[in-house]
Amino acid sequence: MTDGPVRDPGRPTLLPIRDVALVFSRPGSSAFALAIAIMLAPAAGYAGPPYVTDDPEPVKFRHWEFYLATQHFVTRTAASGSAPHIEVNYGALPGLQLHVIAPLAYAHSSGGPTFYGVGDIELGAKLRFIKESAWRPMVGTFPQVEVPVGSASKGLGTGHLHVLIPLWLQKSFGPWTTYGGGGYWLNPGEGNRNFWYVGWLIQRRLSDLAALGTEVFYTTPDQIGGGANLRFNVGLLLDLSAHHHLLLSAGRGIVGESIFQGYAAYQLTL
Repeated sequence: MTDGPVRDPGRPTLLPIRDVALVFSRPGSSAFALAIAIMLAPAAGYAGPPYVTDDPEPVKFRHWEFYLATQHFVTRTAASGSAPHIEVNYGALPGLQLHVIAPLAYAHSSGGPTFYGVGDIELGAKLRFIKESAWRPMVGTFPQVEVPVGSASKGLGTGHLHVLIPLWLQKSFGPWTTYGGGGYWLNPGEGNRNFWYVGWLIQRRLSDLAALGTEVFYTTPDQIGGGANLRFNVGLLLDLSAHHHLLLSAGRGIVGESIFQGYAAYQLTL
């Protein structure tokens, strides 16, 4: 995407996350909706993967970002994730990025079988409408649609079309970059409810090789009678060269369901 070091290793977008065990305990219920992420940032800073919180900066015009990644969510009774997923971002126009994620998903419930197969596909378009200046943050949006391709009965998909309508801001100060915002998820399905997501991240460039960051994100209840969730991640971005990058993050729940999440990716920028 950029001519220099990766821009923001992307962002794992957060879909409605729920316990995979629901698939095995409630016939016909929608399960765990995969959380994934992507998006590089320019030479100075990063945004997006390996984090859940996204940024408003699109891939540069006529540049590409390719990710080969894996993401995992583990609770006391279930595990789910992608192994692997492929993400592609393309700068279609100045300030406009097109985005797709195609996962191979798995779902496992304690004491039950493990399912593996094609998961739900994510499509999106990131639009930056205010550029960053010395005093003004960058502002943009990144609407996304989760297309129900994976098997809901096996916990590999939700069986419903989900839509995210967000607003993102970003500002850089020397080696520091901070970004965040939030959005509204349209979350159809039996027992589901639409919900809000809010997240913020701060990241520091340690050297030409590495950048370290941490994020906190919050979601309102995504199920009728469910609770809100507050989680955090710590991430590391390694620029092996101008085109080859490694992205890592891990974190857990603070409030709400007890969950561990992890993400790892190889990124190619052209």
